[in-house]
Amino acid sequence: MIRVCFHGAESTGKSTLARKLGAELGCPVVAEHGRTYAELHGTEFAMADLLEIARRQAELIREAEAARPALLLLDTDPLMTAAWAETLFGQVTDELLGYPKAGLYLLFAPDVPWVADGTRMFGTDDERRRFAAIAEQVLVRAGVPYCPISGDWGERERQTRRAIGYAT
Repeated sequence: MIRVCFHGAESTGKSTLARKLGAELGCPVVAEHGRTYAELHGTEFAMADLLEIARRQAELIREAEAARPALLLLDTDPLMTAAWAETLFGQVTDELLGYPKAGLYLLFAPDVPWVADGTRMFGTDDERRRFAAIAEQVLVRAGVPYCPISGDWGERERQTRRAIGYAT
């Protein structure tokens, strides 16, 4: 089984593209638990909230893996939660870095328009660049393979398809 994780700044098309490609490729997509959590509990996070989000995200991934699909798309994983921890609290716990990793991470750049949706927090260009840099630093720190994804919506989709084709 190959796991590909969509990673990066908010409002960069990760969820939309993961769902679209999952449907086209007939593979499961593990949705982002953090969004559900934020919609239920708000966005005033403490570190305990982020740890709970990561635990549940990892649980959802394990549940999807149980079906043993050839390809599994992850809208996010605990490494993205680690980026949130670094951004919000200036630290990343060992727990957040200790979860199983995807085989490939697609790092989405914040070079498309930001859309407020009630749970997104970093909407200015400076905030988005900072968050994107932290997201990349987390991948480097974890030592995982990643591929940058950028450009307009069509280019993002082309790059993602190429990267997933390479991973499979």
